[in-house]
Amino acid sequence: ICHRAVLHCCNRTPTNPNKRLRISHNLPMLIPFTKMQGAGNDFVVLDETRTPLNLSREQYRFIANRRFGVGADQILSVRPATSPDVDFSYVIHNADGGMVEHCGNGARCFVRFVLEQGLTTKTSIRVQVQRGIITLHAQPDGQVTVDMGAPVFDAPALPFEPDGLAQHQQGQATLYTLLPLLPRAQGAQGTQPAAATAPQPTPVVAVSMGNPHVVLCVADTATAPVAELGAAIQALANFPSSVNVGFMQIITPQHIRLRVYERGVGETLACGTGACAAVVAGISQGLLAHKVQVDALGGTLHIGWAGDNAPVLMTGSATTVFQGQIKLPEPLPALPSIPFANS
Repeated sequence: ICHRAVLHCCNRTPTNPNKRLRISHNLPMLIPFTKMQGAGNDFVVLDETRTPLNLSREQYRFIANRRFGVGADQILSVRPATSPDVDFSYVIHNADGGMVEHCGNGARCFVRFVLEQGLTTKTSIRVQVQRGIITLHAQPDGQVTVDMGAPVFDAPALPFEPDGLAQHQQGQATLYTLLPLLPRAQGAQGTQPAAATAPQPTPVVAVSMGNPHVVLCVADTATAPVAELGAAIQALANFPSSVNVGFMQIITPQHIRLRVYERGVGETLACGTGACAAVVAGISQGLLAHKVQVDALGGTLHIGWAGDNAPVLMTGSATTVFQGQIKLPEPLPALPSIPFANS
């Protein structure tokens, strides 16, 4: 109707009367967004507190694509409270468009976003996420502390299916020996077929921080086979919902280095829940103190855990990078699939 009204008012005759005017109703969707990062883990934040966007998995994937969209490890959708005892809710989508349960770095960015956008004046905020309620505290120095809740070691809760795996105790932790398949090293004459694989026994601690993690100790994160071993572990049938894989190097009992290969994303510059999982795994094995500095590729986080059923506390920065609008074409173009397409 609107299109016809405009044409009528213009009172124009097409130059070729035999050619029918075609009007597309597939108008692009214009979405405001805020780009943020926490320790190099980057996010697109969408405000759905007034109007739901009802985006599809393909649309989230388009927004997260670094060549055709905005580019992000994850997308945070800020939504109204779901009950009187919380201030907001939010959902998280990975770069592949799939929804995930939790994100520590995203939680810190969430706090900065709602404060900067004037959506709240509170400095302590209760938020509903997929698997429960988390409490977030904005500090006077700009840092944000997130009460991540208590870690969960129960295998079905991850979910994790350890049947048939060798296991042993170290401290209070159970280590499971995974058997991911990695390419065999070729012999001196190069006689071993490149496609052949062999199990790589890998002891890990499995823990949930609202999402599933395994943590393994390495001598040096700089040389650890993060992409190869991370992808191989994720492919195991032991993890029906896949898993985030952390590679931890212990410098001192108060200081570690960490790299994380995340579900649906690949390696990221930082992973908040991964940092929490690593520190919990280290403390449980008697290897770490109760307060630990975690150096990720993108920055530093500070993690504290008193043990047992105490909550894990994570403190770090959160920064707004820029704001903008993106047009989502309809239909969406096919995105090419190449290795590490989102890196």
